[in-house]
Amino acid sequence: MNEAQPGPVRRLLRWLFRPSASMSVFWLLVIGAVIGFAGTVGTQVAVAFSGTNEFCGTSCHSHAQFVYPEYKASVHFANRSGVSAGCSDCHVPHGYPAKLIYKAKAGIRDSIAEMRGVISTKEKFERERWRMANQVWDEMRASNSAACRGCHDPRSMDGAKQNEMARQAHEMVRQGNGTCVDCHQGIAHVAPTAPAEPTKTSALR
Repeated sequence: MNEAQPGPVRRLLRWLFRPSASMSVFWLLVIGAVIGFAGTVGTQVAVAFSGTNEFCGTSCHSHAQFVYPEYKASVHFANRSGVSAGCSDCHVPHGYPAKLIYKAKAGIRDSIAEMRGVISTKEKFERERWRMANQVWDEMRASNSAACRGCHDPRSMDGAKQNEMARQAHEMVRQGNGTCVDCHQGIAHVAPTAPAEPTKTSALR
């Protein structure tokens, strides 16, 4: 009796791991290096393109209508020193692989929300503002405001040039008893008003 023929997955694995009879190890390494280089460069180009303010601010209807205009009116976009922070500077982790993981997760989440029309109108957006803001604040607390600290380092702040309240708050942060977003809210977007019964469990966003 003939043995059963291997399935397509097993045949593919055999083909992948079968020694090459027509190509040297050198050329296999060259081809692998070219593919790896192309993949690395392609990933970096995609990350850079999808990290621009224009992409973040205009690729979604809700961002273009409600989120981006608020950011462009904030001190993070235009100020007396001309030093600005972009969308990805605040909302996306700066290191790998956390950057890629977050962008994939946020892209899927936002695409689903856009298709569902969760914040497709100004009224819907305002209803969801508290929940969405808390979602971002929770992410920032979880990272100890790492994105904020990419530009603002409490250890480098000159307390003599701050008022007493700011000096005390920043000293607590330096001691690990707080984080930036505990005080600094509504910096790049309008601060939400807490509802009578706060909730973070409404529609996905």
